[in-house]
Amino acid sequence: MPAPYETPIGSWTRKSTFFWAAVGATVGLANLWQFPYLAGQHGGGWFILLYVACLLLVTLPLMVTESAMGRYARHGIVLAMDGYIRSTRCSRWWMFAGRLSIIAAFLVLSYTAVFGSIALAYVFYGALGVFNNAGEAEATAVLADMVSDTRDYRMFMAWHLFFVVLVIWVSIQGVVKGLERVFRSLVPLSLLLLLGLFALAGWHGRLEGAVAEILQFRPEDVTIGSLKAALFHAFFTLGLGMGVWSIFGAYTPVGVKLKRSVLAVVLMDTLIAILAGVLIFATATSGGSFDGARGFSLLFVSLPVALAPLPGSQFIIAAAFLLVVLVVWTTSLALLEPVVGWFREWTGSPRGWSAFIMGTLVWFAGLGTLLSFNIWADAQLAGGTLFRWLELITGGLLIPLVAILIALFTGWCLTRSLSFSILGKTPWLFGRIWYWVMRLVLPAVVAVIGISYTLFSLDNLCGGGEQAKWCRQISPVVATPRQAPPVNGKQSGGGQVTEPSQSVPADGEARPARHDDAPGSDPAPKKGPKRDEILYHSV
Repeated sequence: MPAPYETPIGSWTRKSTFFWAAVGATVGLANLWQFPYLAGQHGGGWFILLYVACLLLVTLPLMVTESAMGRYARHGIVLAMDGYIRSTRCSRWWMFAGRLSIIAAFLVLSYTAVFGSIALAYVFYGALGVFNNAGEAEATAVLADMVSDTRDYRMFMAWHLFFVVLVIWVSIQGVVKGLERVFRSLVPLSLLLLLGLFALAGWHGRLEGAVAEILQFRPEDVTIGSLKAALFHAFFTLGLGMGVWSIFGAYTPVGVKLKRSVLAVVLMDTLIAILAGVLIFATATSGGSFDGARGFSLLFVSLPVALAPLPGSQFIIAAAFLLVVLVVWTTSLALLEPVVGWFREWTGSPRGWSAFIMGTLVWFAGLGTLLSFNIWADAQLAGGTLFRWLELITGGLLIPLVAILIALFTGWCLTRSLSFSILGKTPWLFGRIWYWVMRLVLPAVVAVIGISYTLFSLDNLCGGGEQAKWCRQISPVVATPRQAPPVNGKQSGGGQVTEPSQSVPADGEARPARHDDAPGSDPAPKKGPKRDEILYHSV
């Protein structure tokens, strides 16, 4: 018998839904285009151990806090913060933590949906045989024609609209008939697809070298940069600082052991990252190395090229990108939910209208990212397109700032008794560790992450077209031997992964990027996406 609604905006009817929804929110593109490269470059199994340690000691306490705050208040992050502030008579300035988290979720969703639209198009491209016998040049041309052709960008806009409509359609159905049903079906389906592709890679004898590369312990490859990479990946891959965990906590029925569920989500996310890492390395690498391919080029060039020679490649490529679509779809649903929940609580609007209005605004905002890859590619500020500045603002400022404010609010503004009441029953040692991590450790660590991300991103912009005055001042700070922008696809420090800037002309041959680059005499240039435009936390 489904449990009755417990919040004004809805709740899950089954205890296990929190787990499936949280897995859908945390498993994103970073698991596919980021984790395998990081593990391969930073010691394999040692990197995985560092990553798990960072999850458990740093990010797990914040995940538990955000979820517990939502469940205790039975509201989204904004109204939850409002209630805590009123009960403790803290400054109203703390409300910015909730409001900024909604802005961060909205902005991240706006460009996440753009990536989802590319994957959605590739499902159809694969099924129709576009990549049959395709080499790197042909696959690169397909990506360039879709994303960066300044004459045909309206088709890209149509795919973008298609994907956003899928997200809005589910959200309009409601918490139970929409989100709960979709999370409980799509997330297991994604796991089955992943396991199926994993088995296929094993059938073709591609797994042995990949398992050794991802899981073998190589202490000689571990440096201080490995710890930083693990910390960055642990922080940005779990959807923290965007109100997702708070709204999911608010929907969680009474009786769910929240802390155990959060721990299970963390472990499942790690397991999926390992499986995806082995799979991607096995299927999309050349000669046992990534050869500089990650981000856009790894998923949308290397992967279809590697799968094209296999028997039945049309179905295999379509299935691979269906997996990517499901991953981005569930992530997008999770990111939209705190925005819709806030709008409902703020205006009292019905669920359907709230989802439609917010989803439409997300689509319009996403056009800024979409057009940054083609007709707006030359509209840059200090070397960065609108998309790159949006990513810098969300990853370097908004998300770390929200995490710091929530940690400080919990550790210093709330009374100790209220903090532990919000946390709920917990072992004495865990409670004390959690409390002091929130008070001291987490604010300092996240501040370092935010500052490092911002400096790295600004230094990345200095390699663009227009040079800013601060470029010469920032570069010495971040351009140490382990942090400099990579050459030939090597890892930069601080957890971000970038690649040499390249333009992608129609003929598929990469050459150094120029902002006036055009393929031959074609009067309509194809301008992006540059490989280093996809920074760390995107999805």
